[in-house]
Amino acid sequence: MFLNHVCENHELILCDHIINESYEVANKRFPSKISVLDTLFAKLRYELVPAPRTGNIHMQDIKDQPILNAALSYGVDILITGDKHFLELDLEVPQIIRPSEYKENFIDSSI
Repeated sequence: MFLNHVCENHELILCDHIINESYEVANKRFPSKISVLDTLFAKLRYELVPAPRTGNIHMQDIKDQPILNAALSYGVDILITGDKHFLELDLEVPQIIRPSEYKENFIDSSI
């Protein structure tokens, strides 16, 4: 329901770094489930953008830096994450929120 709501009500933007990282994690933790990830990305409606390796705002976790760079470069309004390194950033745009905050502010209010 969560992902459906995002895709139906917003333009979903994913960077190549997120896609690659998803496959790396799945391959390490759930190698038998790679086909599920293939199906998910094939069915999702999203814009795929490259993740710049450098940017003006720096994060404590440099592995996530390309994701922030992509969000800033492509004018993302909302970044939904549970990653504490993103949540520690004090940015107006993009607004960085937890999935629970998205659900509370966007899904529950539309019911």
